[in-house]
Amino acid sequence: MPRITPERREARRAQIMAAARRCFARDGFHQTSMPDIAAEAGISAGAPYRYFAGKDEIILAITADAFRLVFAPMELLAAATDAPLVADLITASLDVVGTETVTDAAGHTVPVDELLRCVVQTWSELLRNDAVHTRAAEGFEGTRRTLADALRRGRGAGTVPATVDPDNVARVLIALLHGLLLQRAAFGLVDTTALHNDIRTLLQAPQHPIATAAPSAS
Repeated sequence: MPRITPERREARRAQIMAAARRCFARDGFHQTSMPDIAAEAGISAGAPYRYFAGKDEIILAITADAFRLVFAPMELLAAATDAPLVADLITASLDVVGTETVTDAAGHTVPVDELLRCVVQTWSELLRNDAVHTRAAEGFEGTRRTLADALRRGRGAGTVPATVDPDNVARVLIALLHGLLLQRAAFGLVDTTALHNDIRTLLQAPQHPIATAAPSAS
């Protein structure tokens, strides 16, 4: 049998992942079997095992792609900008939430709806699957560090308030993007254009000290 070229192997892996993504988005991780994925891809039932050890490995590959594609614009801006604005960091990834397709690292076109449906399922999966939890925690920590480092540079340059903790703000930015992609997947938030100005207005609004209650007279 002729040896499969690396290009052919990569193409077949992408074919299997695309089929799995469609199945997962439609039926969920646990209602989808490896034979289901093979049937969706139009290949023999045993063929996926030549490229993946099992369904968990496919889930890991798809969820890693999903989070990378969503957070990559924010991370790239954070790494490349000397004094980033908080609003710029969050809006950098906002367009991904509102678009129909994205292009992965291998140059394949990926439907955003499918990706985000897989992302939503991943949050429950990481509570029961140690491998998914480990991968998600590593990705989260890497993103958090990149954002926090950028926010520290911004604080030094005066583009980020000196009173905020960069680590805390990094977590808030990640949480905000998580919330928006959940709204896209669950509630159909597609038009994110109008959010840009509102996010900038909100994040650049004058800050007022939090009032504290005066101590009562004893």
